[in-house]
Amino acid sequence: MSDFDDSTLTCNDFLGGKVRLWQPRDGYRAGVDPVLLAASVPARSGQRVLELGCGAGQVLLCLGARVASLDLTGVELQPDYAQLARRNGSENGIDLLIEQCDLAGLPEDLRQRQFDHVLANPPYFSRGAHSPSTDAGRATALGEQTPLSDWIEVAAKRLAPQGMLHMIQRIDRLPEMLIACDGRLGSIEVLPLAARVGRAPELLILRARKSGRAAFRLHAPLILHKGARHEADGDSYQPCIAAILRKGEALEWPGSR
Repeated sequence: MSDFDDSTLTCNDFLGGKVRLWQPRDGYRAGVDPVLLAASVPARSGQRVLELGCGAGQVLLCLGARVASLDLTGVELQPDYAQLARRNGSENGIDLLIEQCDLAGLPEDLRQRQFDHVLANPPYFSRGAHSPSTDAGRATALGEQTPLSDWIEVAAKRLAPQGMLHMIQRIDRLPEMLIACDGRLGSIEVLPLAARVGRAPELLILRARKSGRAAFRLHAPLILHKGARHEADGDSYQPCIAAILRKGEALEWPGSR
């Protein structure tokens, strides 16, 4: 059980019910972003996956529902969210090893391990860049306490040679991400995410490889919704996005065919 009282939680379906996630009613709540992050990872059965800042486990669970027999580990700063991630893993029948700790204080056994994939959905806003939430969990999830460069440094250290980092973040923070990757990660690819055709992308998924040597690639934006504007009730996701959100399919990375 988590330190949250069940009366303060909701249980929500993800991937068309393949994942059922307990999450705070009023705290940080998972949406589309972590699902897209999980879908972008080309993991294979048997590989080792680490998520930095795993929250209630939404990314790991969505990935584990799509790819069987992964070795899934999460790191979470907030004790109540870490325990909630353990509960969510257990109730979804997906084995998760959750370490409750700060990125700067990973336990010794974790510092000795290397991973094929490291994932992260760090807080979108740098310290002081937005009005903090009155909910402590939401404030921690959305407002940066650890510099973005530290997230990338820790990820690079935990990756095995040729291992891959996937990170979702606000597009205006791309310069920080590229600077942090310099000398640590290569073969960098950036996939912008735009709500609709003609809209400027607000988010991106960064893919980078340890010891990678390929040239930098900036892909055309992935468009999430059909049409130039919302014109009717219900969602208007592009078929490929709906397949990710409703069926748990993989995100087809540009040039992956």
